[in-house]
Amino acid sequence: MLYQPGKEARALPALYRMTSVQSRGSVLLLADTEDEAISQDFYADAECPNDRGPSTKCRTDRFAIEAMPLASRACREALVDAKTAPETITHIVVVTCTGFYSPGLDVELIEDLGLSAETQRVQVGFMGCHAAINGFRVARGLIAAEPAAKVLMVCVEICTVHYQYGWDPDRVVSNAIFADGAAAVVLSDVDVDENYPAITATGSYLVADSKDAMTWRIGNNGFAMTLSAEVPGLIEAKLRGYITGWLAKNGLTINDIGGWAAHPGGPRILRAVEDSLELPPTALAASRAVLSEHGNMSSATMLFILRRFLDSGVDRPWLMLGFGPGLEIEVALLQ
Repeated sequence: MLYQPGKEARALPALYRMTSVQSRGSVLLLADTEDEAISQDFYADAECPNDRGPSTKCRTDRFAIEAMPLASRACREALVDAKTAPETITHIVVVTCTGFYSPGLDVELIEDLGLSAETQRVQVGFMGCHAAINGFRVARGLIAAEPAAKVLMVCVEICTVHYQYGWDPDRVVSNAIFADGAAAVVLSDVDVDENYPAITATGSYLVADSKDAMTWRIGNNGFAMTLSAEVPGLIEAKLRGYITGWLAKNGLTINDIGGWAAHPGGPRILRAVEDSLELPPTALAASRAVLSEHGNMSSATMLFILRRFLDSGVDRPWLMLGFGPGLEIEVALLQ
């Protein structure tokens, strides 16, 4: 007989509504036609209270199957958008925290996209939701070392292979917001299109005594996220002091920022950013829209926000702002 949950299951609809996520993607979903109800067969019903679902091996094997098609599609779109021939790419940076294997995505993408066999590879792994900024930092370093470089960076996350069984509050919240997605971008100092922004600075700030507030650990049954209820309070208390000082070093103030690409880790985190920085109600509209339409796709999410800024002509400068295990605050300035 299958284990039958009690009042916890009845509370789930209200919890899911509180996330503000209206739709999100998962590579695990099955539907043969538009009229057919969406289903999945990766996660079996729990058979007892201690059942924690598929093993980590099973989950990472599925990552290896699913990540490549998403990453390839994102890269192809980025190359077309940047009017860049695949063979001119000199470096590839792969950003992910939801799966690993070797030879990995970087090798597969070189072959799939028709990149040069001499393409140099870097992987930014296990850094979480702010990792697009870490990827940008790597790309800036590569270009500084080789001014003729053209760097293809792709963020790809298959978060839903790490769905957690049980009723641990932190993990139930994670189940409710995380989704799958990929986004890519070409970075270069040559053949620059002035319509696209330049990354002019990045920064990091490690919040003291906060390493247990947000964690991402490998367990026997997938990678487990802990997102403490303390995180919004820590952001609200610490963010303004760091951001104002960092912006001042770059000759700017909070009021100078035209677009805030804040990673939408959840509604409470976005409210904490607004309250700490005293932003107007519309400042994080793009972040909220991406959360609503796509969920939290970890590292890929902020690139979705930047795409919205480009498409809607948001005035620059833009500030990318993300939070990850540490508790770490990461920022990038685009002008």
